[in-house]
Amino acid sequence: MTDNFVPSPGSITMFSTTWCGYCARLKSQLDKAGVRYLDINIENVPGTAELVERVNGGNRTVPTVLFPDGSSATNPSLAEVTARLG
Repeated sequence: MTDNFVPSPGSITMFSTTWCGYCARLKSQLDKAGVRYLDINIENVPGTAELVERVNGGNRTVPTVLFPDGSSATNPSLAEVTARLG
């Protein structure tokens, strides 16, 4: 299922919730830096909460980010996101 959400080159997919402060902070930083992202609310999109749990060893931790190479990061910094995007 992860393959369904792998982003195009130069962008990320971020799994989040509306109440997550870390998610709001990362979105704000991404917006300011001009990084393209698709935001998926795991409370509204069926199967995505389980995907996040699989990626995070059973934990439903957000933000979880998917990169174009299929790798992921949990609660990454803007610096980590931009470095991994190249």
